[in-house]
Amino acid sequence: MTTTRREFLKSGALASGVAVLSMYVPGFGGQEAHAAGSMHTPNVWVHISDDNTVTLISHMSEMGQGVHTALPALIAEELNVDINKVRVTTAPANPAYVNGLLGAQITGGSTSIRDAWEKLRIGGAQVRTMLVQAAANKWGVDAATLTAENGVVSGNGKSATYGELAGAAASIPAPKEVKLKDASDFRLVGKAVPRLDAPAKVNGTAEFGIDAKIPGMVYASVEMSPAIGGKVVNFDASKAKAMPGVIDVVKIADGYREGTEGLAVVADSHWRALQARKALVVEWDAGKNTYLDTQDMWAGLESAQNSVAPIKIRPDVGDANGAIAGAKKVIKATYKTPLVGHQPLEPMNMIANVTGDKCELIGPTQFQQGAQGMVAGMLGVPPENVTVRTTYLGGGFGRRVCVDYAVQAAAISKAVGRPVRMLWTREDDMKHDFYRPMGMQRMEAALGADGKPVAMKFQLSSQSITQVLFGLPKNTLDPFMVEAAVAPYAIPSTSHDLIIHDTGFRVGYLRAVSHTMNCFANECFIDELAHAAGKDPVKYRMSLLEKEPRFANVLKIAAEKAGWGKSRSGRSLGVALMEGYGTYMAQVAEISVKGGEVKVHKVTIACDCGQMVNPGIVEQQLESGVIYGLSHALYSENNVENGTVVESNFNDFRVLRQNESPVIDITLVKSTEKPGGTGEPSTSLVGAAVGNAIFAATGKRVRSMPLVKGLKSA
Repeated sequence: MTTTRREFLKSGALASGVAVLSMYVPGFGGQEAHAAGSMHTPNVWVHISDDNTVTLISHMSEMGQGVHTALPALIAEELNVDINKVRVTTAPANPAYVNGLLGAQITGGSTSIRDAWEKLRIGGAQVRTMLVQAAANKWGVDAATLTAENGVVSGNGKSATYGELAGAAASIPAPKEVKLKDASDFRLVGKAVPRLDAPAKVNGTAEFGIDAKIPGMVYASVEMSPAIGGKVVNFDASKAKAMPGVIDVVKIADGYREGTEGLAVVADSHWRALQARKALVVEWDAGKNTYLDTQDMWAGLESAQNSVAPIKIRPDVGDANGAIAGAKKVIKATYKTPLVGHQPLEPMNMIANVTGDKCELIGPTQFQQGAQGMVAGMLGVPPENVTVRTTYLGGGFGRRVCVDYAVQAAAISKAVGRPVRMLWTREDDMKHDFYRPMGMQRMEAALGADGKPVAMKFQLSSQSITQVLFGLPKNTLDPFMVEAAVAPYAIPSTSHDLIIHDTGFRVGYLRAVSHTMNCFANECFIDELAHAAGKDPVKYRMSLLEKEPRFANVLKIAAEKAGWGKSRSGRSLGVALMEGYGTYMAQVAEISVKGGEVKVHKVTIACDCGQMVNPGIVEQQLESGVIYGLSHALYSENNVENGTVVESNFNDFRVLRQNESPVIDITLVKSTEKPGGTGEPSTSLVGAAVGNAIFAATGKRVRSMPLVKGLKSA
């Protein structure tokens, strides 16, 4: 087959009369940016071309979460233009596009809407005001007598398009104060507008990193040490170099761990590079991880509680130790979550073109400044000499915050003196990920005479991703470790401690980060307390949420929608709730268990995420989060033997299949609160809800993920 599937789709779209004309936007480069003629930039967010096309410069990468529809809605709302006439391109690496909630130009942490909610609306309102003022100046009238609607400024019998006014508007100082629309006047925000990127992704014209090409490009496949952290001792590339199309074999550094090395086979096609890679003969030094395995890592976390001084997650409330010591009824439990890889659909890839002291990067990344900075550091050039053009991401989930693959691509391009596309295989992704770290929560609580908890202790032992990746000082609280560590329940005395222990393995931020492990522990443990008290799990929670109206509301809605308390044959329910990223959520899982296998039939969600830009995208994100979270909760884990990840592909890294996906019933709570994030929270609750349903079905309390494995060993 000489025509790729994507090329076939493109040709089919063009044959059917859907012509796609695009123009490169200088300095920005996104394939989504369409324009004709000169472009004018009234501020860092908006381009307006002479033909009246509005282009949003998105500071967030599009990786399936819908920001290339939700963010344009914020601009279009204040500009009073049709959202379908707004084009989108992803911003270059530039301090102007720093995510204010994360302190760097990063897409992650369910921050896209939360960060953009005001800044993009202000940006749109500024441009609208400047356009009106440009028209007022041109016509010699008071700006207050003019209106801006549907891409046209009009009044006093005159009119001009935004495109006709944009050049003059760009020279007007941006107003410091602008009036934003009241929510009651919204036309787009709050509406389920169809996704703008859907047609391109259906007809094959959307450009992912794996699709991008530039003239003269060659292809590279990288052989890395089976043990993460290893380096090359000796190698024989003679057979590989003799194979058809092979250009060179070069040794490169990993980019994240000092001393880590690999070999890159460069050829005139990816297939030839991959085949030649199989002919390499390499002797590896596995490094300090030679004898590292999963059991050792668990043992290290276990023993750390006796050797590492705990860090207070928050100040103690009351005297939990004293209350537990004097209680008649004390419940203890330990919960565990394993290493898990990200596994986005599109493997790691990047195009790099190093010419002299300049480098161009083209591909999928969640961290533009990180890619720019690390590549610049590897090349020994100023960061401004490295440009980054971000394509669509075929999934991210936090993996593409780490930019090791961009560093590899740049190193290969420099070595061979040509533009190179470096592409990993699925097996490379599986074995060289930055994994969600192991987590171990020790829970302890005392119950009073009424069955309610009078004291609770929470202690988390895990690895700090922020220490490993970004040099967070030791003995410092890592906020990304303790998300959802503090449960919302009214308990008189509590203590929350963190023990940071480096297992020695490579870790990274995975969708929902620590919310998943901490929600699993807290929500399953509160279920244990309800059972010990002889109380219904929903009513028990409600009795502890009198001062938490948003939590109580979503719990009530989810329980009612799921039919909590109604008899059902062969099925059981479990519940969980959590606040994450400013979103309050409750989930009820309906399951059955047969022969040790768990079938999740339905997940009912009540979600209060504040004001919503696009409820349709919110629902999509909640659904995708449930499926992703179910995979990890039920089946997925990564194990280590002799420093090497055991799992190699989806044959032994089990994920949820389409026929196993549950019905997902979502209720979105109307709210006037600030927007919360929705890309991640639903991922975290589903494991706890299913874990509690398993107990209801079997009487067995499974305290470790993956749950199916834990159930069989319980």
